[in-house]
Amino acid sequence: MEQSFIMIKPDGVQRGLVGEVISRFEKRGFYLKGLKLITVERSFAEKHYEDLAAKPFFAGLVDYIISGPVVAMVWEGKGVVATGRKMIGATNPLNSEPGTIRGDLAIEVGRNVIHGSDSIESARKEIALWFPEGLFDWKSNLHPWIYE
Repeated sequence: MEQSFIMIKPDGVQRGLVGEVISRFEKRGFYLKGLKLITVERSFAEKHYEDLAAKPFFAGLVDYIISGPVVAMVWEGKGVVATGRKMIGATNPLNSEPGTIRGDLAIEVGRNVIHGSDSIESARKEIALWFPEGLFDWKSNLHPWIYE
């Protein structure tokens, strides 16, 4: 089954939006396979965003991610990467549609509440980085159609 890495960024945690974000993924029918509240070290943040190291905003992005705790999660379900990206909305919240997480909850690119894997390959890489200890292996009996 497909998995995606989702991170609630420091502004989302500080604003008390963790429950709202989790609720949206649960209501969509995805399964939570891993979750941790963590304060990120600089070297770890740099590794997570290494593909953006040449961008002019890299240093500010790293500073932002280490500025407070984040909630790192793994969600599982059919089409979770593509659907998760649609649920999250555009990077710039001002370009995000109403009904998306960023469209409803954020107003600034630099404080856009959430990160989500943009491909199955990046999801695998991010999950391995953030959850080297592995994930929970369970299936709910409430929605067996997700695993069909």
